[in-house]
Amino acid sequence: MSETGDNGVIFHMFQRAAAPVAPFSHAVECDGWVQLTGQMPTDPDDADAPLPDGIEAQTHRVMQNLVIVLQELGLDLSHVLSCRIFLTRFERDYAQMNAVYETYFPADRRPARTTVGVTALAVGALVEIDMIAKR
Repeated sequence: MSETGDNGVIFHMFQRAAAPVAPFSHAVECDGWVQLTGQMPTDPDDADAPLPDGIEAQTHRVMQNLVIVLQELGLDLSHVLSCRIFLTRFERDYAQMNAVYETYFPADRRPARTTVGVTALAVGALVEIDMIAKR
């Protein structure tokens, strides 16, 4: 479901995507720019399922959830310009998260990126990633 505001901003919500853990749109779009809300490592088919164990499995799930949102928009990872990554255990998980993350992008086509250590994330997640894409 998409709703267009008076200023041409489009607010996207998708049935296939993971259920929101807070009040937000899965993506917001304006003039071909698309901001994807940070995704959690939740199962898009079962919001009550336990989170995957460990940073590698959670990073894969988050990236897969982002890919679902991109697909619903008619986009893919090649449209991604920037990512922000949030880690609750930065020093422990940074290298392992990077090992998974880098498998999603060709070495010569990686988005700009910021990674930040945080004290906590929704649903007890170890990682959250958001994206900016361009049509």
